[in-house]
Amino acid sequence: MKGQTKAVKKKDIKVKWHLINAEGFVMGRLASDIAQILAGKNKTDFSFNQNCGDKVVVINVSKIVLSGGKEKKKKYYRHTGFMGGLKEESYEKLVLRKPTEALFRAVRGMLPVNRLRRERLNNLYLYVDEKHPHTNISK
Repeated sequence: MKGQTKAVKKKDIKVKWHLINAEGFVMGRLASDIAQILAGKNKTDFSFNQNCGDKVVVINVSKIVLSGGKEKKKKYYRHTGFMGGLKEESYEKLVLRKPTEALFRAVRGMLPVNRLRRERLNNLYLYVDEKHPHTNISK
């Protein structure tokens, strides 16, 4: 028999920690890199039906840059569920209210919509400044 594809077992998955300093990075490019790490697409034993991704700690989220003047133009929408309940919020107001929410929504939008999305997002840790409780993380 020629080469066989081996299915990765949950106990064989090795989880690494990644520390990312977001200072000066463009939000969309950073979010796509984070989404690939969370999904495990950077590993050789990647599997669509298992959470084989790593844990990601992002510091200095408040110093992320948006390109093309999107700081003033970008809008975030949500719906209350009632008639006429569409709510709109600008990027500037969202960052003042919750500084990590914009990057979280960007990463969430880049992950596939399936049962593993919430599990993968639980491996994402966002911090506004350089202080974080995770120790012994390689850069």
